Amino acid sequence: MAYRGKVKGGVVFLDDPDVLPDGAIVRVTPVKAPSRAQRKNRRTLSEKLLDWAGKAVGLPSDLARNHDHYVHGKPKK
Repeated sequence: MAYRGKVKGGVVFLDDPDVLPDGAIVRVTPVKAPSRAQRKNRRTLSEKLLDWAGKAVGLPSDLARNHDHYVHGKPKK
């Protein structure tokens, strides 16, 4: 089982301190943080969704207005 936490002043503080009893023997393995270049190259969700913008074809011209009609069968507006 793995537990998450951070080191402050040489002491490990767990995100949930109640999961281990006092005196428990643990092994700490640091997690490699992404490099600055990797963080800079990450795209936001909105940027990823833009890849799909304008790809749908054959949709009704009033889809935005009558979404509930086409998806749920409610009366058109």
